[in-house]
Order: sequence, then structure tokens, then C-alpha cells
Amino acid sequence: MKTVVFIPGLVSDQIIWAPLAARIPQNFQVHQADLSDGTSITGMAQKQLDETVGDVIAVGHSMGGRVAMEMARLAPERVKGLVLANTGHHAKRDGEEIKRQQMIDLGHDSIAKLAASWLPPMLDPARVGDTDLIRELSEMVCRAGPQVHERHIRALLGRPNATASLPEIACPILLVAARQDGWSPIAQHKEIAAVVADAELVVIENAGHFAPVERPAETSAAVIDWLSRKFGESHG
Repeated sequence: MKTVVFIPGLVSDQIIWAPLAARIPQNFQVHQADLSDGTSITGMAQKQLDETVGDVIAVGHSMGGRVAMEMARLAPERVKGLVLANTGHHAKRDGEEIKRQQMIDLGHDSIAKLAASWLPPMLDPARVGDTDLIRELSEMVCRAGPQVHERHIRALLGRPNATASLPEIACPILLVAARQDGWSPIAQHKEIAAVVADAELVVIENAGHFAPVERPAETSAAVIDWLSRKFGESHG
């Protein structure tokens, strides 16, 4: 029995993939990744491999997608599929440390201020006035707190260059991009699709960087359909 490993992103937790996890067929096992104590992308990836047994399908959002790709690099014989949602693959860019440090400092000043500054630009502009959505995501960021935020940022600054290892990934990959995601644009997902052996790209309309939360029904349907076709499992 394969295990679907749900991996959240930066200062994120189980709410990101909760709608999809609730729909996973019973003949898959489910493992919810906790990245709160993670200090490196490689360490986070190894932890998920250590906490599971046998074949896995890694489902990652944003930073969690980088963790999923690193799992495939570390254990290609075990990782049978990847779902990469709103994610990236590039190495650290010049000057990135300055902007990231500004966010670390803001988080330590006030995690609520960090959430208020960071979240709205991540969303579909049409959803910025959705107070329920903003509250749900803000509460998630505040649950994580400034220490987790700093650990995650530093892990991203020290991230592996996924671009270099992508061509070695042989398992099927579903890329989930969102039309209004300016942080991880559709073009970035197309770059991944161009260099891997078996990739499909689905674009979620009317969603930004948090597509699994902004459009849970559409995102879940796309992943369930892909699982059914690639792994012969039907949703019942």
C-alpha cells in the first residue's frame, strides 16, 4: 500500500492539504508531514522518508514541493509520484538574503504583522477581501510563530538546487499551478515539466499561491484524477 505524504509549505500546517486528505481513497495510507522543527530542506525530506515505510507519493505545496523533490532525489526507489503545487526549483538568487532577512525581522517584531504583510499578495487579488480565508491563513501563520518562520526561511536560503536534480526524477509528476500566482507562476511549472520524464500540468483558475486552500475542490479533483490514472486507484 502506497503512502501519500502531505507536505505543507512555509509556516504552514495540515490545513493546506486537509480538503484533499479527506478525499484520498482508503487503499492509500496518509502521512501528514510536520515541518515545524525543520532546519534544512534535505533534513525535512529525510524525516518524511524515515517516518514512512515503503512506496510513497509526495504531495508538496510551495516549500513543501521542494521537500518532495528532495525526497525523490534521496530515495528514487521509494518515491513513486510527486504532486508539486505552487512550487519552485531555482537555486538561491542574488540578493535574496536581504529580502528574506527583512521578513524574519518582521516576524520577530510581530508574527501577526508578518501575516498581514505576507499573505494578501500571495492570494488571487479577488480573494484579498475574503475575511474568512485571510483569518484562516493568518491563524495558521500565527500558530507557527516567528521561530518556525525563521527556521523555514533559513532552510530556503540554504536550499538545494532542485534544477540540477530534476532531470534525474523518473516518477510521474503532477504540477499544480494557479492562474493568479505571482510568486510561483505558471511558467515556472512549465520549466519543471520541460526537463522531467513524465509530467502533467494543471492550472487552477481564480487562485493564487495558496491554491489548495483558495480553490480546494478544484485542486483536490485534479490530484484525485491524476492518482486514479497513474496508480489505478479510483475514488469511492
